[in-house]
Amino acid sequence: MNKVYKNASEAIAGITDGMTLMLGGFGLCGIPENCITALVNAGITDLTCISNNAGVDDFGLGLLLQKKQIRKMISSYVGENAEFERQMLSGELEVDLVPQGSLAARCYAGGAGIPAFFTPAGYGTEVADGKEVRMFDGKPHILESAMTADFAIVKAWKGDTNGNLIFKGTARNFNPVMAMAGKITIAEVEELVQPGELDPNFIHTPGVFVQRIIQGVDYEKRIEQRTITPKA
Repeated sequence: MNKVYKNASEAIAGITDGMTLMLGGFGLCGIPENCITALVNAGITDLTCISNNAGVDDFGLGLLLQKKQIRKMISSYVGENAEFERQMLSGELEVDLVPQGSLAARCYAGGAGIPAFFTPAGYGTEVADGKEVRMFDGKPHILESAMTADFAIVKAWKGDTNGNLIFKGTARNFNPVMAMAGKITIAEVEELVQPGELDPNFIHTPGVFVQRIIQGVDYEKRIEQRTITPKA
């Protein structure tokens, strides 16, 4: 099976209006920049996007929001995007806010074939509305369902042509669990190598979870909030 695609535009073939997508990354770290740009250019609309974040106004998922291509966002942190705020408050965008740990666990559960699990996170808040509650060790827990997606789109530091992936630093937060939970997983990598060139002891996502892979280009790797120490 040839998993290598020429570019992001070819890799997203088959993504159509109304689909559910998982997009990896933590803030702006480890986001699939090339594939997001390809989705913008393709003009695909009515998307449900599952992502830790919503990008910023002119970068990441913020580019899809600008074009009104997202119908619903399922996220845990959205505080850096004014356009997201405007669309949510105006009712243009449907939003499901999920505790960050629960979001990661729901993606993992989807990939692992676990249909649901109980967690204390969110009990006593709007997150728990309409959900089953059970007591464990005297503490209330709410039932959360697993998440899957039509396509999962992730970004790795290194990958081989068989789809084995290595993530770097903070990019490991959501990319590996989302790679497991997509019916079709697309990976873009900074460095694409031949099978056998990656140390198997350091592979985070086995190639069995990845159906398509591309060599990414021109990564901006923007920082959301740059904080530096002033010179003395």
